[in-house]
Amino acid sequence: MGESKNNFVVVANRLPVDMQRGEDGSPQWVPSPGGLVAALSPVLESQQGCWVGWPGVIDESPEPFRTEGGVLLYPVTLSAEDYRDFYEGFSNATLWPLYHDLIVTPEFHREWWAAYREVNLKFAEAVAHVAAEGATVWVQDYQLQLVPGILRQMRPDLTIGFFLHIPFPSPDLFRQLPWREEVVRGLLGADVIGFHLEDNARNFLTLAAQVSGSAGSHTGLPDTLRTTGEVSTRALTAHVTAPDGRRVGVGAFPISIDVEAVPLPKEEKVAALRRDLGDPDLILLGVDRLDYTKGILQRLRAYEELLAAGALPPKTVFLQIATPSRERIEHYRRTRSRVEEAVGRINGQYGTPGRPAVEYLHRSVPKSTLATYYAAADIMLVTPFKDGMNLVAKEYAAAHPDGSGALVLSEFAGAAEEFPQAYLCNPFDLEAIKRSIHRAVTDLRANPEETRARMTAMHRQVHSHDVNLWARSFLSSMEQARNAARTAPTPPTEPGAPATEAR
Repeated sequence: MGESKNNFVVVANRLPVDMQRGEDGSPQWVPSPGGLVAALSPVLESQQGCWVGWPGVIDESPEPFRTEGGVLLYPVTLSAEDYRDFYEGFSNATLWPLYHDLIVTPEFHREWWAAYREVNLKFAEAVAHVAAEGATVWVQDYQLQLVPGILRQMRPDLTIGFFLHIPFPSPDLFRQLPWREEVVRGLLGADVIGFHLEDNARNFLTLAAQVSGSAGSHTGLPDTLRTTGEVSTRALTAHVTAPDGRRVGVGAFPISIDVEAVPLPKEEKVAALRRDLGDPDLILLGVDRLDYTKGILQRLRAYEELLAAGALPPKTVFLQIATPSRERIEHYRRTRSRVEEAVGRINGQYGTPGRPAVEYLHRSVPKSTLATYYAAADIMLVTPFKDGMNLVAKEYAAAHPDGSGALVLSEFAGAAEEFPQAYLCNPFDLEAIKRSIHRAVTDLRANPEETRARMTAMHRQVHSHDVNLWARSFLSSMEQARNAARTAPTPPTEPGAPATEAR
């Protein structure tokens, strides 16, 4: 299948497919398209591309296969132990809380770290096998931070990019990680390292200078690069010197959505939804993974207090979609329990027969249905404690080309830098959430020109800075790095521990 002749390779924790069982019990792989898939598919198809990732099923080891567009999907097998220690353990009970500002306390276990190293090695070996000489490899996200360093040792001919889809913490927090040097050295195996925000890039640059033996000097991000309102996707903005003497590009590349993939439902569908909800005067909407970082419980408490104060229209309904997530991890189980307890309490106090105060769905929702929810919602509530970007906020803005609706947005979501027109709030402060919701409600009813101007500006931002611009910008930076490497003298190799070595 040409497994070793792929000029462009994407490597991510998951393949862009889901497994379903046919009538005879045989596995069938169906596309699970998302913004990243939509942005990279044209490049993958035009460059004999390959996507390396886990197929999403423990111990499944399907043969590599091609999509209808000719993209090679190359599965990496994870055992039950890998899933437990690498994914649920180090990735989501160590790195996830650490990178989200210690909203819960991260756990540091040596056996989890060992599994993380071994699985990263497994992914790197798969990429080394399928990548052509001089290929471009784009590594995605926090689960695979060692892959660039391992690949640099295995295949120095490759041009390697890494993009982090979640926040990168301050150096003071990151230095708590017992294996901090190894992770930094792993990242510095890349030619280009991308983050959502310039603050994230600054955190990494500072860290690289602080972690002794991991990096040399760097040129920082000048303050003049910061913008307000119209955040652009940029080329490289800084460089750091890796232990082997290479110049590694570091930049901010705010990810976005595939605007064309956000359908605009027919008016009759929106009207039918409102009827199903009891023809409310006001619909509030939340769409989140059921994750403790998303601030769902605080949002519900703010809503409850507004109801108690009579500060909302009499017929108000809050529609909360909470997609199941990592349900074997204790903090996630506890979050679900608390959220569902709050839903029950609010409905018991303020709901009426046939019209609950909170409509709560704990399941995945098809994109077409979600689009109807977006279009029907008068106010979207996006109040995470910390978020790398938050594409739900952008999807809501894309779903309102007429400028209708309002967005209440956490100031700690990356999207807040692009959406200063939203009703920003501190998600840790119930009074701040309540004020933002109340102000949005008031403006919708008494100052519609204000809310229309706000939503129109956000809609315009999403259209002009979509996921395709994000992908083109990052790939352009990788091409710059490739061209610079061709003309640069071969750097001396600095002795040091490989990225896969344990402390």
